[in-house]
Amino acid sequence: MAPPLASAKLTLRYPLYASDFDPQSSNFLLVGGGGGEGRTGVGNKITLIDTSRKQTISEAVEVNLSRDEDSVTSLAVASSSPSSLIAFAGINSSEKDQNAGRNEHFRSFRLEFPPRKGPDGRDGNVGSAQEFKGQTAPLGRASLFKPSAASKKETYQRITRLSRPCKINGGQLGAIATGLAPEGEIVLFDAKTNGPMGPWVEARISLGKGEAADIDIIGLDDTEDVPPGSFTVAYCSDHMVHAFNMTLKQEQPPEPQHAYSEPDPSDIPQGKARPKFRSLRFVTPNLLVVLQNRSDRQGADLLLLELSAHLQGRILNRKRLHSGINSATALSVTHLPPSAPSHPSQHVIAVAGQDTSISIFTLEHPSKPPFKSLELRPYTLLKSVHPSQITSLSFSSFNNPLEAQNSAPPQYIKLASTSIANTVVVHSLPLRPCPPPSSKSPRQRYVLASPGRSESAQLAVSIIMAFVAIALGMLSLQTYSEIRGVAPEYLGAKSWLNKHVQEFIASPSAYSNAANTADIRTIIASDSSSSAATVISSFTEQASSSSSSLKDQATSTLSNVKDAVTGSSSVLKDQATGTLSNIKDAVTDSPEDVKEAVASALDAAATAASELSDASAAYSATASSTVSSATSSASSAASSTVSSASSTISSTVSHQYNHIRDLLSRHHKHRRHATSDPDFPIPHMIINHDEETGGLKTGFHREGAGKAAKRFEELSKGEREIWKDRLQEAGVWAKAEGEAVLKGVFFGGVAQAVGRAVG
Repeated sequence: MAPPLASAKLTLRYPLYASDFDPQSSNFLLVGGGGGEGRTGVGNKITLIDTSRKQTISEAVEVNLSRDEDSVTSLAVASSSPSSLIAFAGINSSEKDQNAGRNEHFRSFRLEFPPRKGPDGRDGNVGSAQEFKGQTAPLGRASLFKPSAASKKETYQRITRLSRPCKINGGQLGAIATGLAPEGEIVLFDAKTNGPMGPWVEARISLGKGEAADIDIIGLDDTEDVPPGSFTVAYCSDHMVHAFNMTLKQEQPPEPQHAYSEPDPSDIPQGKARPKFRSLRFVTPNLLVVLQNRSDRQGADLLLLELSAHLQGRILNRKRLHSGINSATALSVTHLPPSAPSHPSQHVIAVAGQDTSISIFTLEHPSKPPFKSLELRPYTLLKSVHPSQITSLSFSSFNNPLEAQNSAPPQYIKLASTSIANTVVVHSLPLRPCPPPSSKSPRQRYVLASPGRSESAQLAVSIIMAFVAIALGMLSLQTYSEIRGVAPEYLGAKSWLNKHVQEFIASPSAYSNAANTADIRTIIASDSSSSAATVISSFTEQASSSSSSLKDQATSTLSNVKDAVTGSSSVLKDQATGTLSNIKDAVTDSPEDVKEAVASALDAAATAASELSDASAAYSATASSTVSSATSSASSAASSTVSSASSTISSTVSHQYNHIRDLLSRHHKHRRHATSDPDFPIPHMIINHDEETGGLKTGFHREGAGKAAKRFEELSKGEREIWKDRLQEAGVWAKAEGEAVLKGVFFGGVAQAVGRAVG
């Protein structure tokens, strides 16, 4: 991730359309623009800005232009000396002169530098523009485009581009291109022959009805088998890229070669717009960076275009800009020199979007073809740099310092951007030595971002690390599951994992205490006691409720029988029979012991009622006493039976429950003992289903468990589930304890249990 970038902002008094740094120093930036012809209050100007400080920038020289002419539409710094610089600019003549057929659009200026306070005469601070009274003089003006025959004169100098001076003879080639012309044109000129009548025109390239979207020029100083002063020129229209080679003072005009077009018109669906090329810059004579806007403002791409010896292009890489950009508006590229001419070097690329953001990339590449695995690596994204649309981007040039890197001051390149909102912003991008100063390498260079793995290699490494992490996680989970006994043993973790670790993992985590030393016996006992108490309490409440209800019903019914007996014997018999039938129905859902006791009492009451009915006439007084006695006896018998049943049930459940709980605890204790002492005999614990009571029968046998019984781990999945349900119903085992506590326990009557479950 890029470190925070130092930046400085300056607001001028006019909209800005063009900018360029002094080619010999990053301390001066030239900008131009204006309000155009006839706009009151907004002048046309060129301003030299002091950018020597990282945190603040200021006006150093200001050139006021005529308000009767057009604003500055393009400019470039041709050369500089310790005292001044020369700049070319595109400025249209007044509308009156244009209508008269005279448009002197090509202008040249000399701007004197203000006094410097630095000891080297270049890097010192300067005074304000108001304090400086130096000379700023126009050098010449000329009309280089062919005169337009259109009735409305709108042609202007849209592009001004200059090559770097040649190392051998100092030759420099310049190019300008039309905008809004009836027929597009590119004019190539010798930038060193500027005079009052303009520079020497080397060649003209007619574009027909099209126009050049951008132009760039690169010298061929380091290319073998070419004459001195040779250049490669590339330009793009909306849908095509052209390139050609030329030299100064050549006799034959250049022949542009169609290098690349994308996509082919036949591949575009009817009615859909084609992508458009916006800008291009040379990286090497054989490599171009091309900026392309997608159709319908759906984004922008950076393309790496390789040129063959015959200037035929092919795409090496394509990088889509971030999703916030609907279209790109400007492109700038700068070169960070290599440590030796044949060594790899780095270029820094900046792209401005319509959202006022600036995307910065680095490109590491060899000095000559073949170019393999080139990648545009994102460095940083600067958001909301200006309040309105960005009109130009300019990088300062950079040369490796003469001092040793360990004694040289921090190095920077600067990126300037302008907008139609009158603002200039300069960002300082810190450079770093490569290799670092601590390295023993005799040759070093400066880079913006250290060369490293490509994005694809980094992605591959990330994917591999992710798979390794997932594999380790699955291995740990399988080991844990095997120790807990909830998964088949594929890894054999019990044979190689430390026994103390196994015991720690095997302990149910839901019941672990602070010291992790709780015995499984305590766990089972605690859970069993709670479950048994709940069952007994529920049973007692049901029995007591049934007893009270039956007692009330019997008392009420027998009272009615008594009243009926005193009346009519036939009526008595019918009422007693029907009511006793109701009592039997009321106890249908009661426990079996209660049913039998109550039924016996009701049968006795029915017999007494029958006898009372037969003898009602003779013994009415005696019958009344007998019925009262029978009622009391029945009620007492029911209450006693219910109480006895409740006590029996509680005792039986508690005894059975505690018995199984203790056996499980003993079984687990035996297993732990055998783990530490292999010679310790392990008795076999067997749990069977009691057909008579529906409960569980348990016991220990050292001789063997019998053929009908199986260990828990030998049971099928369905059989395990049946027995786990039975153990949970009995309250002697809970899911939270895990299946580990049941390992080694024999279960009998498996086939019958499964058969009943299926049936």
